[in-house]
Amino acid sequence: MSSIYITTLGDTWDIISEKVFQDSKYINLLIENNYKYANIVFFESGIKLNIPEIEKKKIIKFQDWR
Repeated sequence: MSSIYITTLGDTWDIISEKVFQDSKYINLLIENNYKYANIVFFESGIKLNIPEIEKKKIIKFQDWR
């Protein structure tokens, strides 16, 4: 299930990705799901963007054997 993010003045794709996913690497996913806004660099406030769910991978910590 996707959710909605409403932009604030000055938002950029990387800022939105950081706010929503706590990681800027999901910029392409955001743009793919909001293609009509793909050419925007700096957003105005009040634009509704679809935020897709991402699969959170389990992080496995390995013990440091040094």
